[in-house]
Amino acid sequence: MHRIRAVLTVLAVAAGTTAVAPAVAQAAPTAAHTAITADRGEHGPTPVPVSDVWTPDNAVVTGTSSAGDALRLKAVRGDRFIEIDLAPPTGSAWTAGQMYLAARFADADKARIDIRTPGAACNTVTAAVTVVEVARDPGTELVKSFAASYEFQCGTDRGVLSGDLRWNSTLDFTAAVPEPGQLDLGHVEVGGAGTSRTVTFTSRGTLPQVFGTAVVWGSGAAQFALTADACSGRTVAPGESCAITVATRATLTGPHAATLLLPDNSSRGVRLVPMSYGAAYGVTGMYYPLPPQRLMDTRSGLGGHQGKIGARQTVDLLVQGRGGVPAGAGSVVLNVTVTNATAAGFLNVFPTGNDRPNASSVNFPAGWLGSNNVTVKLGWEGKISIYNHAGSTDVVVDVVGFYAGDHLDLAKEGVGGNYAPLTPTRLFDSRRTGGVIPAGGAVRLWADFGPELSGHVRGLVLNVTAVKSERAGFLSVWSGEGAVPTASTVNHPAGTVVPNLTIVRTGRCVDCGPRHVVPSFAVYTKQTSHIVVDVVGVMDDGQVADGMRFRPLWPTRVLDSRAGIGFAGPLGPNASRSVPLHDVEQLPRDAEALVTNVTAVAPSTDTVVTVWQMGLPKPATSNLNPAAGQTVSNAVIPGLGLPWFDVHNHAGSTHVVVDVVGTFHRHPGTSTGELPRGTSRYAVVDSGSRVLR
Repeated sequence: MHRIRAVLTVLAVAAGTTAVAPAVAQAAPTAAHTAITADRGEHGPTPVPVSDVWTPDNAVVTGTSSAGDALRLKAVRGDRFIEIDLAPPTGSAWTAGQMYLAARFADADKARIDIRTPGAACNTVTAAVTVVEVARDPGTELVKSFAASYEFQCGTDRGVLSGDLRWNSTLDFTAAVPEPGQLDLGHVEVGGAGTSRTVTFTSRGTLPQVFGTAVVWGSGAAQFALTADACSGRTVAPGESCAITVATRATLTGPHAATLLLPDNSSRGVRLVPMSYGAAYGVTGMYYPLPPQRLMDTRSGLGGHQGKIGARQTVDLLVQGRGGVPAGAGSVVLNVTVTNATAAGFLNVFPTGNDRPNASSVNFPAGWLGSNNVTVKLGWEGKISIYNHAGSTDVVVDVVGFYAGDHLDLAKEGVGGNYAPLTPTRLFDSRRTGGVIPAGGAVRLWADFGPELSGHVRGLVLNVTAVKSERAGFLSVWSGEGAVPTASTVNHPAGTVVPNLTIVRTGRCVDCGPRHVVPSFAVYTKQTSHIVVDVVGVMDDGQVADGMRFRPLWPTRVLDSRAGIGFAGPLGPNASRSVPLHDVEQLPRDAEALVTNVTAVAPSTDTVVTVWQMGLPKPATSNLNPAAGQTVSNAVIPGLGLPWFDVHNHAGSTHVVVDVVGTFHRHPGTSTGELPRGTSRYAVVDSGSRVLR
């Protein structure tokens, strides 16, 4: 019995509330009461499976007394029943106002309490019975009215079953029955949307239920949250109800358990509802690199549309189920190429079934040959839509990877990778190392992140630039394993400087220089060209702390210097401006990097545009290299130490447009809280190259 009292003391301290006086003697009622109440609380299902109240209104309730103050109370409802046997310690009688330690069988020191339901009883009982009223027949000396409260433990069950007993009693009673009596919130993903459940407390006694302040108590309390509470501080009349909603807030893996604790004016002084759920690392927002594969080419009809896409024409493209993109993929990473454009314009790439956004994916001048990395959420039936604004143009689409959606089959696809930002680092510049790469040639590159991290790298986020090729052509970037893919990464006219962002699936190089295995990849050029490669991020195997995951956003324009969005007016020579994001309603507060499409609009001279994380020095690398008068775009992933980013223009003046299509956030399940926002554990410690052909 000391264990029962200890549990109650701990709960009272945990609640931090003033005790609510239990219901005892009240003013004389108008009728006698007969009732059995049972609050299961944290107790197991034996012998009472659910909390309930049995009264003559909903059951046949009887009482039988016998010699020695023994009493049997029984309630029958349909084919179910509850039966309770009571007796004072051997050789004594019940005394009102006294608490008795109790067991299944009475002896000189303990009273008897035995509770049975169909097929359920306890062999070992640890309990207490507190008598608040007893009256006997003067003639027979048998108990004729009785009122008590009880606390009951069955065997090794540490939970307490509690309630009140009334038989022809003059005393009222309280009973707050929770529905459901236990909460199983299922299985959730760490850092995911979570689940919520509502508990309804119904006052089923004869007295109003007076509630204190609800709390979540227990070692797992931090993994739960009270999201709605209509019970705390309330007085609930008999027959009325109130409700409390609890939600998961999973930040750790594993099973989580806690107790919803609601102080009240019952004999025990508190209502307890056990809660539990399981949390695991899901894969939503993880990246899965793919070998580059062509999904669409309007010149050949691949993808279902043959011929140029005309002005203000939209073409749908099936992506899911092709090129390695499975059902359950949320967003895809594409390389979209424009060729043979008859007029300056832009493409919008967006989820099929949605209205076309006020944002662009690829911007191009007339006659342009070029590509852009496009990240787009999959729409209806796993399709994307491609809109051409002006003139007509051929379009080529290659897939290089995908981000997991909410319903990706983990058992089939496995765990993907997390994103880790890097300080932009130049891995290769043929103008300074090895000289021009001949037509049909390829170079293999590797990056060392140290012996502890190199083995975790599965992909690299690169900015790859073709520099003044002798002829129009393309670069293909791939793992370096197997043949050169038919897909392209950078498409360029002759004599230009054309960059493009890509995420390349890496190979594993065992003889690249370091003694440990390092990630590597290769770049092929169709035409003789200089090649520049900068690494700006890592896609790892999901096993390194503080990794980031992708969250798609509806394409949103956050900067248009022509319209005064972000800042007004063109950006001048050697000028930088900061772009605020405070007013972007859909931008998540936990965003630490943006996935953007950056467009330079008709610069007055050849220039270089750089976008980077505010608060850090401007990197030596560039994101856009537009020629005078060109309107061109490139994907950029700037970090967000603060909700701002910086833009710099090198020469002349140019308008700048930035559209956000998604964000990266640090996954709560692997976050250590040790790193500043927008940073990671990765850094390039060495790199190298080898000409393949």
